[in-house]
Amino acid sequence: MTYDRLVCANCAAPVAEGRCPVCRANRERMQQQPFGGLTPGALLVLLVVLATAAALLAR
Repeated sequence: MTYDRLVCANCAAPVAEGRCPVCRANRERMQQQPFGGLTPGALLVLLVVLATAAALLAR
């Protein structure tokens, strides 16, 4: 999930706005993760591509 859709439980504002220290900390944490910005759909496509490549290499 991307942080631009999350709502902070501390201040009830979007995390992407970074209004409170909790928002800013979570925004920084999610930006540091290598796959933090990928949507579930993009992860699924990546998994299918990797599985297809593995199947082709196994032949």
